[in-house]
Amino acid sequence: MKRLGIVLLATVGFAAMAQAADLPSAKAPAPAAKPDCWSSAWAWFQNSAADCPLSYYGFTLYGTLDVNGLYNNTTAGYSPSATQPYYGIAKPAHASEWMFGYNGMSTSAIGVKMKEDILPYGWSLIGVVEAGVNPYSGMFPNGPRSLADNNVRPYVTFPWQTTNSDSSRAGQWDNAQAYIGVSNKTYGTLTFGRTNTLSLDVTGAYDPVASNAFSLIGYSSSFPGFGNTETVRNTAVTYRLTYQNFRAAAQIGVGGYDWDNGNTGIYQGQLGADFGPLSVDGVLSYAENAVSLSSYGLNPFPAAANLKEIGGQWFIPQKDINGVSHYYDPNDVLKATISNNFGAELTAKYKWNTVTFYGGYMYARLSDPSNSEANGFSTIAGGIFVPSGAVSSTAYLNNGAVNAPSYAFNRVLNTVWTGFKWAVLPNLDVAMGFYYQSQNNYNFAWNTGKINGIPYGYATSAACTGTGAFINSGKCAGSQDAVSLLVDYRPVKRMDLYAGVMVSNVYGGLASGYYSTYYAIPGNFKSPSWSVAHTQSWDPTIGIRFRF
Repeated sequence: MKRLGIVLLATVGFAAMAQAADLPSAKAPAPAAKPDCWSSAWAWFQNSAADCPLSYYGFTLYGTLDVNGLYNNTTAGYSPSATQPYYGIAKPAHASEWMFGYNGMSTSAIGVKMKEDILPYGWSLIGVVEAGVNPYSGMFPNGPRSLADNNVRPYVTFPWQTTNSDSSRAGQWDNAQAYIGVSNKTYGTLTFGRTNTLSLDVTGAYDPVASNAFSLIGYSSSFPGFGNTETVRNTAVTYRLTYQNFRAAAQIGVGGYDWDNGNTGIYQGQLGADFGPLSVDGVLSYAENAVSLSSYGLNPFPAAANLKEIGGQWFIPQKDINGVSHYYDPNDVLKATISNNFGAELTAKYKWNTVTFYGGYMYARLSDPSNSEANGFSTIAGGIFVPSGAVSSTAYLNNGAVNAPSYAFNRVLNTVWTGFKWAVLPNLDVAMGFYYQSQNNYNFAWNTGKINGIPYGYATSAACTGTGAFINSGKCAGSQDAVSLLVDYRPVKRMDLYAGVMVSNVYGGLASGYYSTYYAIPGNFKSPSWSVAHTQSWDPTIGIRFRF
């Protein structure tokens, strides 16, 4: 009987345990509450653009407005076409100035993105159309136009140049991106159209200060363009794939200058991975016939020997490759240098508690291009072209002589950077960065002549004389560096209040021409004159960025 009682107690106990196992041990977590987006304007501001998108049937309208006030000790006048004011050293600079600026943290833009889950087997149809906008002029940024606006303005003497620089943004309605494609969580993403290069996206992701106003590699697209700003956006086929913690991507440029590309072909590949708090990415790039545009920068004073006046308007004389002179409207033409660019980039970042450390290295080699384009070509900016005789490319025959090439000796650029970003509070970041770039000596003299009536040309090394801004050639060895500080406060999720400064310097060949010559009587070259170097700049800036 005693054994029977033990068996019965055990049976009852196991039954009770089984019944308890069938009962829920705890309540399932409640689904996250949807954000309060539309009850009031304050509720909308309190949520990010990702939390409360302006979406309708798979289409989302988004945008950024970025304006600021800044002081720059080496700057130039305002331009309605330039992609941004001068943050950092500018060759046309001639004076310090307090000014209203824009695009300090990122480019002001408006766009529409699409994701439609209408395809079978987990595929989605995706697309983006985005255009950068100058928030003051309301114009699409147009770097080539800003250059042409200064064709009859010298960069070192009166009348002073306004802000200008070459850019892949050239007044197009799709000056940022415009692509369509398909996406699948397993098989990756394939797109076609105007898009960022892989190197541009990687550089931004591994930049500790990641801004236009406070980062040397963010301020100038020539860094991710491996020497040329126009190569950072192209009409391209792009494929991206992520597998576990690894990622890979490939990009092939399609079309040439006629498709609003700053090259005739570009090929990039990317590999990257995340290992816990450590992320690494590498990019290889090759661009054919990459374009770098420049202004004529001619001076109408005192006698305008380099200009011709016709009907009360200045025209630019330009000899074509046959030696025939033509006269061009300054609004229509620019000069160009073309090169084949090879580049490599290696980046890393490591997150430790609330601090993320960054580091990166870039190598760029610019060599003579595959094509001469000696007869000129149309630029990516509508209505602006490079005439015959205004192209520096290969050693082509020009007016009976062999024209000097762009790079008889290759130009090599090495860039390194490091820094950190500290999330002091969930809505307050402090970032610092250091950037450094060096250039080799590729200065050369071009020697020409004829043997039995056949012209020839060859390069020999040329000496570098002078120092700093007054060195005799921009092809001499040199360097530039910058130190940056940024404080980013987000009182609400849609708004950044930011303040920062970048102190930058140029040396050697990279400082060539960074000076201004002043005359006691502006425009009178016979009056007393003096020259002032501008090899260091600082740009303390306070601004606001709003996103929707």
